[in-house]
Amino acid sequence: MHRTLLPFAALTLLAACEQAPRTETPSMETAVSKALLDRSALPFFAPAFDQVTDADFRPAILEAMKRHLAEVDAIVADTAAPTFDNTIVALERAGGAYTRVTNWFYNMTGSATNDSLQAVKADLAPKLAAHADAITFNEGLFQRIKAVYDQRAAMAMEPVDARLLERYYARFVRAGALLDTQGKERMKALNGEEAELTTRFEDNILKERTASAIVVDDVKQLDGMSPEGIEAAAAAAKAKGQEGKWLIDLRNTTTQPALAELKDRALRERIMKASLARNGRGNEWDNRKIIARLAQLRAEKARLLGFPSWAHFVMDDQMAKSPDRALKLMADMAPAAAANARKEAAKLQAIVDKQGGGFKIASWDWDLYAEQVRKAEYDLDEAAVKPYLEFESVLQNGVFFAANQLFGLSFKERKDLPVYHPDVRVFDIIDTTGEAIGLFYGDYYARDNKNGGAWMSSFIDQSSLLGQQPVITQNCNYVKPAAGQPCLLSWDDVTTLFHEFGHALHGMLSAQKYPKFAGTNTSTDFVEFPSQVNENWALLPEVLNHYAKHWKTGEAMPAELADKLRKASRFNQGYATTEYLAAALLDLEWHSLPADAPLVTDVEAFEKAALQKYGLDIAEVPPRYRSCYFSHCWTGYAANYYAYLWSEVMDADAFAWFKEHGGLTRANGDRFRRTVLSQGGSKPEAELYRDLTGRDPSVEPLLVKRGLK
Repeated sequence: MHRTLLPFAALTLLAACEQAPRTETPSMETAVSKALLDRSALPFFAPAFDQVTDADFRPAILEAMKRHLAEVDAIVADTAAPTFDNTIVALERAGGAYTRVTNWFYNMTGSATNDSLQAVKADLAPKLAAHADAITFNEGLFQRIKAVYDQRAAMAMEPVDARLLERYYARFVRAGALLDTQGKERMKALNGEEAELTTRFEDNILKERTASAIVVDDVKQLDGMSPEGIEAAAAAAKAKGQEGKWLIDLRNTTTQPALAELKDRALRERIMKASLARNGRGNEWDNRKIIARLAQLRAEKARLLGFPSWAHFVMDDQMAKSPDRALKLMADMAPAAAANARKEAAKLQAIVDKQGGGFKIASWDWDLYAEQVRKAEYDLDEAAVKPYLEFESVLQNGVFFAANQLFGLSFKERKDLPVYHPDVRVFDIIDTTGEAIGLFYGDYYARDNKNGGAWMSSFIDQSSLLGQQPVITQNCNYVKPAAGQPCLLSWDDVTTLFHEFGHALHGMLSAQKYPKFAGTNTSTDFVEFPSQVNENWALLPEVLNHYAKHWKTGEAMPAELADKLRKASRFNQGYATTEYLAAALLDLEWHSLPADAPLVTDVEAFEKAALQKYGLDIAEVPPRYRSCYFSHCWTGYAANYYAYLWSEVMDADAFAWFKEHGGLTRANGDRFRRTVLSQGGSKPEAELYRDLTGRDPSVEPLLVKRGLK
C-alpha cells in the first residue's frame, strides 16, 4: 500500500530536521532507556526489542526531544558565519536519539500496539507537535539557513548539496518560518490540535475495526469459504474467547475478501454494511466530527501559508504541482471507469437473473458474482488459483527471486536477533558482493493490535554521512492459518506482497550521503512508482513459474491456468478503477475546501455530493475507503491519494520500457537501481524518471492496462 503513515507532528519534524548523529552525548536515562536512545550493539544498530518495555518509551522520547533541542541550540549558538557544513550538514546530523526512538515507537504503535502505547501516543502527540514547532520557528536557526541559501549562487556546490540546501529552505518556509509572530502562534495551535485529532482518528480506526469483526454462530453460513478459511475463522474466534464460533475480521478497505466466497447473501450484506458503517455509526469511535475539523484546520493552515486550499499547498511540493493537474488525470478517467463499472454490473445482474436470484445486485454481491463472470469469460476460478499461491513460496521463490534476478540480491533468514512479536522474521539483505548491506523485517499476519492494510517502513534509514545501513520493515495482514495449514493467498494478496517489497527495495538499495534523501524520501506522487513497477514481476512467466507451486503436491501451476490468470488481469477494471477514483476524489474534495468554508456537519451528504460531481455515485461500487476510515486521507497522504494513479502512469510506461529492453534482466535491474532506487530524493523526480527511460511518461500504457482504451 504505502509507507508508514506517521502522525502529522512526526512528519513535520522529520521533514524539518532528521536522523542520527555519528556521536552523541552520554545517556542520562536508565539502562533500559539507553536501548531506545542510543545505537544498539546489534548488527546494523538493529532495535534491541528484548531490552525495552512499554513504560520506557515516554521518558525516552521526552529525553530525546531535550537532546534534539540542545543540538539545534548549539548550531544556532555557533559564532562562526553560517556555512553549508556548520548549518545544513549539522542539521542532518542532529536529532539522532529522537529519530531512533520515534521510528521505533511508531513502528510499534502500527504493528504491535496496546492500550499503554496508545495512551503514550495520545499524551505525546501535542508535545511532538510543539517540538516540531520549536525547531521550525526557531528564528536564529532559520536565519542561518536563509543566510546560506541567499549565498547559494556564489557557492561552488555539488548538485546534491545544492538540492539539500534548497529542500531545507523550502521545508522551513512551507512550515511557516516566514510568518509573523501572530501567524506562527496560530500555526502552532493548529499543529497541536491536528496532532491530537489524527492520533484520536487512528486509535478509533483500530478499535472500531476490532469491534466490527463478524461473529458467525452456524458454520452453514460459511458455505463457499475454503476449508482452510473456515478453520482459520474458527481459530480466530477461539483466540477471542468464542470457541465453537467463527470470526471474520475486517480489513481496512471497504470490500472484504470473504465476500468473494460466501454464498449466504444475508451474511455478505452484514459484512459489507459493517465495513461501510465503521467510524460513522454514532458510537465512541465515531470519526465524523474529527475529520470535519481536520479539513477545516488544514484549510486554515493553507491560508496562513498563502495557498487557497490544503490541496494547493500539498501539491505545490509534488510532481503534480497543482490540484488541477491531478484532478484532470482523475476526472478524465472517471466517465470511462464508471461506464465500464456499469457494464460489469449488468453482467453480474444477468447472472443473478439467470439463476432466479430475484434481487438487484448490491455492493455485497459484487465479488461473488464477479468470480462467476470471471469463470464464464476467462474460465478462471480464484479457488483453483489459491492452492498454487502458498505464502512462503510466493515470498521466497517469487518476491525474493525477482529481486535476485534484477539486482543480484539474496535474503538469508536469521534467528539470533530479537523481534517484537513471534511472527516477525528477520533477514540479512545480501548484495552482489556477498556482504550483508542491511536487515529486512517481515511481519505478515493480521493481529488485533496491528494496523490494517499493508505498508513498508524503516527503523533505520541508510546514510553514508551517519554510517548507517537500512533496517527495513514490511507489514501485511494475511489471515494466519490454523496450525499445520498453509497460508494461501489471493491474487490481490500476491500483488500486495510484491508492491510493498517494491517500497522495501527503495529503502534497501538507497545509496545516499544525506539521510533526508535516503530511500523513500521522495514526493508522494513518485514514491509509489518503484512499488508499482515491482508488481509487474508477479505475472512474468519466469517469476510466476518459479513460485506458483501447489502447496500439497509441489506441482507447478499448469500453463493453461497461468495463461488464464494473465488474460484476466484486466478483468473487473471498471470496478477497481471506479472504487479507487471515488476515494482519491473524496480526498481531493475534502482538502480543496477553502478556509472560509463552513464546517461540514453532514459527512454522508458531503461524500454523496462529491461522488455525484464526478459521476461516481454508484451504490454497487462504494469508494475503496469511506471518509471516516480513510487513513490515507487524514493521517499522512492528505490530498495525496491521487499519487497511486499518478505513479501508475509512470509504472505502466516504465514497464513498457522494461519490456522493450528485455524485461527481467540484471542490466535493466542495475539501471533501475542506479537511476531510481539508489537515488531516493536526491534529484527532482521527473529527472529520475527520464534518467531511467530517457523520456517523459505517456498515459497511453495505463489506459490500456486499465481497460479504458
